[in-house]
Amino acid sequence: MADSITVYGIPNCDTVKKGRKWLDAQSVSYEFHDYKKKGIDAKTLKSFSKALGWESLVNKRGTTWRKLDDAEKENLNESKAIELMIENTSLIKRPVITGGK
Repeated sequence: MADSITVYGIPNCDTVKKGRKWLDAQSVSYEFHDYKKKGIDAKTLKSFSKALGWESLVNKRGTTWRKLDDAEKENLNESKAIELMIENTSLIKRPVITGGK
């Protein structure tokens, strides 16, 4: 049996909506992890980072990034990025999907 699928994101995000709609149309069962309600922990973000690279997880195009102080954006590394993403879940590019094929 395939691994269970988890979709991580924010319900109002258009890209997340499109992804969930596609999965529903394909009759793929999945669990939705809402960052706004459930948050995210460092261990999970580190596993995402290991698989995808922390740079690809940080959404630098959104308003949340633009609202950060310049000091927070400077000298960004994996641990600093993970801290920022835990504090500001809208900084995480989405959706992130785990499990399945």
